[in-house]
Amino acid sequence: MTPSDARSRPIIEVKNIRKEYPIGDETVVALKHINLNVMRGEICCIFGTSGSGKSTLLNQLAGMEKPTRGEVLIGGVPISRLNENQLASFRQRHLGFVFQSYNLLPNLTATENVAMPLLFRGVPKAQREAAARKLLCRVGLSHRLDHFPRQMSGGQQQRAGIARAFIARPDVVFADEPTGNLDSKTTVEIMNMICTFARDYHQTIILVTHDPEMASYAHRIVTLIDGEIVSNQVNNKEKSRHET
Repeated sequence: MTPSDARSRPIIEVKNIRKEYPIGDETVVALKHINLNVMRGEICCIFGTSGSGKSTLLNQLAGMEKPTRGEVLIGGVPISRLNENQLASFRQRHLGFVFQSYNLLPNLTATENVAMPLLFRGVPKAQREAAARKLLCRVGLSHRLDHFPRQMSGGQQQRAGIARAFIARPDVVFADEPTGNLDSKTTVEIMNMICTFARDYHQTIILVTHDPEMASYAHRIVTLIDGEIVSNQVNNKEKSRHET
């Protein structure tokens, strides 16, 4: 495959995904016949209300759950066929995550939290912490390098979470309601930051949200209702305020 072929091929391919959950004597169908391609460098929003299936789809895309039928490929790798050890290794090398609840380790400093993905890649301590400090300064936390999560505000913790998600330059970053616990001003700052990193590193973002304001930052908006894609549209009004 030539470099141009690689660029034109979707980074994520979802093929005929169906997800069922047994509940008592019944079977709940959470996802029905989902087909989706996401291109490299694209910010793709999975949009829907509570119960629409967007979180279930996120779990499928990130390999957190196995589909009942169908498969998910990332970079051509069928992650839905990997075992748990293979999946863990794949996530460490190719995926990043930004969570609504930040998910920083409470007993580690901001620098140590951000450096963690590089630890899994075998980067020496001095090198990974230097990279973490540099990225923390870029997200405006130069004064919080040695602070623990409890010593930081929600917005500051999310900035550290973004630095952690991007430090290893993963192919795909999953952002699950990343501003759900933040005020409107901080929401704008965080979303601009995510978009800037994605643009600078040519990374793919999967943004999961129920908030139309957040969805407006995406290149494409995929809307789910009752486990089905009802709309898959290019966002011609994508926000351009992507400056940190």
